Amino acid sequence: MRVFWFGGIVTAACASWAAWTMASVGGANSPPTPRHCAGGSAGFIAVPGGTALIGDDRGYADERPAIAVPLAAFRFARHEVTNGEFAAFVAATGHVTTAELRGDSIVFAPPRAGDIPVSPAQWWRVVGGADWRHPEGPESSIAGREHYPVVHVSLDDAEAYARWKGARLPTEEEFEYAAQGGKDGSPGDGEQPAPDFANTWQGPFPISDLASDGHAGPAPVGCYRANALGAHDLIGNVWEWTVTSYRPGHSPGPASSALIAASAPSAGEDLRVIKGGSFLCAPNYCARYRPAARHAQARQETASHLGFRLAANP
Repeated sequence: MRVFWFGGIVTAACASWAAWTMASVGGANSPPTPRHCAGGSAGFIAVPGGTALIGDDRGYADERPAIAVPLAAFRFARHEVTNGEFAAFVAATGHVTTAELRGDSIVFAPPRAGDIPVSPAQWWRVVGGADWRHPEGPESSIAGREHYPVVHVSLDDAEAYARWKGARLPTEEEFEYAAQGGKDGSPGDGEQPAPDFANTWQGPFPISDLASDGHAGPAPVGCYRANALGAHDLIGNVWEWTVTSYRPGHSPGPASSALIAASAPSAGEDLRVIKGGSFLCAPNYCARYRPAARHAQARQETASHLGFRLAANP
């Protein structure tokens, strides 16, 4: 039986979320607002070097302590890799993804009518035939979704695409620094982002997403306001891979975590940091719509809310 990291760890962590106080579920009384999506601007933004404040002492335990990290200048993709871009890569190389080889992937499915949601097993399913071409399962397709972020990709798939493009994946520090807006940015105040800035969940998770940000589920890239650096979707929409190995905190040296030990599928599991949160983050669940938020993910695991973007040297 595969262990799904998003389920066990997010659930346990959210039960202890006390440092941030949300008085209400954002957008609960707002009607859905249709949003025009321009598809985002292709290419990279230039991120000047500087000292990044990584982590947040007010956040989850694995975001602490906040530390200062010097970063060299780098380039960062304006938005996530899309289905259309990934399809071009597959057509050119014949790449077969981890999910396609394995024959299944993990898909979000809201609880059935009348269910009382108490466990992630009620809203996550291992679905045979789910992959990047079939994001909800074998009967679904990406037709008409060429500008949506590609999902159901493992770290191996993302790194293969990056090599083909002559680029690389970002580190956790680069992602967080860019999500803050660079050297003049900040870790944020912990509140749910404004509906024009990020695709998150409005309403009681996992029962009802009111879509007051214009989308229930993932959105095409470029639908939401860019940050100060000109990048889109660094908060919300889909989680994104980094190359950084996961540790339960930012302290130097070895560290242990009872939560990780209890959840680990096997000794020596290769866990990497994913960043940014997703369309499933809500004040009553996850609340990882912040630059400092991070999560452990096994490099071979794939899911319907996990994608990636590119980085490159100057």
